[in-house]
Amino acid sequence: MYILIELIGIFFFAVAGSLMAARRGFDLLGSAFLGGVCGLGGGVVRDLILSQSPATFEHPVYFVPPVLAALCVYAFTPAVQKLHRLVQLFDAAGLGLFCVTGTLKALENDFNPVTAVLLGVITSVGGGLMRDVISNVTPDLFNPRDIYALAAMVGAALTAVAWHLGVMNVPVGAGIAALAFAIRVASIRFSWSVPLAAGHWHRSHPAPGSNDGPQRHY
Repeated sequence: MYILIELIGIFFFAVAGSLMAARRGFDLLGSAFLGGVCGLGGGVVRDLILSQSPATFEHPVYFVPPVLAALCVYAFTPAVQKLHRLVQLFDAAGLGLFCVTGTLKALENDFNPVTAVLLGVITSVGGGLMRDVISNVTPDLFNPRDIYALAAMVGAALTAVAWHLGVMNVPVGAGIAALAFAIRVASIRFSWSVPLAAGHWHRSHPAPGSNDGPQRHY
């Protein structure tokens, strides 16, 4: 069941990666590669932190979802210029699933709850971060106009709580993944965001009476 859930998450992330490849004009091989990076990258980083051999290389079946994703995108997405929202939806679905599975794997390896939550977040955002860097676009992780890592943090934290309360099962995990997905999608729909790194009193503003004159700091 755990591997099945991870495969579904990898497929969602891989579709997001292949859609990004289509938007950037990559070829089919580049689409499969970018889908693989997006779908598998976070899990590989997680397993290396856990001092384990990455599950990706122990179970070749993990490479099947990126290939399927590339083929699906090749066959069913002629209107590439309109795919941005679709990329975000599939990315949100993968994020919701991976924040649960990443946290559970850390907890099963006797990591404390805080570390497990951090590994759940890394599993969720790692692949998308690699995808965006390779595609030469601003990573969603650093986009100030929506919530990305925070949705993964909420899902990972709830997973850790459910684990320690002894109520974690497939329906509970699915509900937590759905909640993380909903938070991510709602943040896109309603432009939710977290405060910027610098408070508004530290940002530069034009001097009064000048549109493009020297800047001053408050």
